[in-house]
Amino acid sequence: MNLVMEFAQPGTPDVLRSAERPVMPPAAGEVRIRQTMAGVNFVDIYHRSGLYPLPLPAVPGVEATGVVEAVAEDVTDLKVGDRVGYAGLPAGSYATVRTLPRGRVLRLGDDLPDEKVAGSLLRGLTAHMLLVTVGRVKAGDTVLIHAAAGGLGLILTRWAKRIGARTIGTVGSPEKAALARFHGLDHAIPYRETDFVDETLRLTGGRGVEFAIDGIGADTTARTLKVLRPFGTLANVGQVAGPVPTIEPAALNNRFFTRPSILALTQDGEAYHAAAREWFALLRDGLEVPAGHTYALAEAATAHRDMEAGQTTGAVRLAIPG
Repeated sequence: MNLVMEFAQPGTPDVLRSAERPVMPPAAGEVRIRQTMAGVNFVDIYHRSGLYPLPLPAVPGVEATGVVEAVAEDVTDLKVGDRVGYAGLPAGSYATVRTLPRGRVLRLGDDLPDEKVAGSLLRGLTAHMLLVTVGRVKAGDTVLIHAAAGGLGLILTRWAKRIGARTIGTVGSPEKAALARFHGLDHAIPYRETDFVDETLRLTGGRGVEFAIDGIGADTTARTLKVLRPFGTLANVGQVAGPVPTIEPAALNNRFFTRPSILALTQDGEAYHAAAREWFALLRDGLEVPAGHTYALAEAATAHRDMEAGQTTGAVRLAIPG
């Protein structure tokens, strides 16, 4: 049987319950994976809360690692025992077994352990989308990263520094500031004590930043527009604090605003595999993924609570029993 964590109705983390589902043989073009770890991302919380509805009952989770357990006859480039991973829709990775189309499955080498990939894959793909595709960040640019000590924030900081950019980030505590600086952040702004708009403009001599990344939402998004240099870009990739308010056209004079979706990008097979190859290459080249937090699959509700409360840093993953 396939043990999953599912919810029958959207709500708080307490709606997550364990359940058993049958294991079916892979159909044409499919691969069945015995999963080892599932990444936990904020989109899982949005799915569970009903902000982004899923058909019910639903199993959350959009990334995992594992070992190929069975393949359809027409799948010839993967075999039983291969280590693999995946990210993107459809949701359903909080499970011991997963069957997916071959195009969704990424081969992992033995030099990429589960702990390094699970919990970082969707974030790595998101960082590629933001820094390479959307922001087109180059050496000498200044980038503002909100929640710089979070799982995505630390990856963005590391990657931006490799490009040669200057990094400014907002953090919620001295401990998170220290963590972000350890991973290369040039300037940490304690947003509870310091106005990030004023401080960012001070740090840039009033010029502003070329690129800003906001996963907070609510009024943070509109305020972040104020720190863009002329023709700078703001990318909103989340709404932890609440929905993004309507932005008046005048606020976009000489500024660009976008809401890119990594889940949409992963539906483009070519872009998905290209971004994954670049992320895996960075991991092999020594880009560090913080240890983060590991919970048992049955502790998925606790992982959601901790993430929503801002008590996690780095990658968050669920260890799946064999």
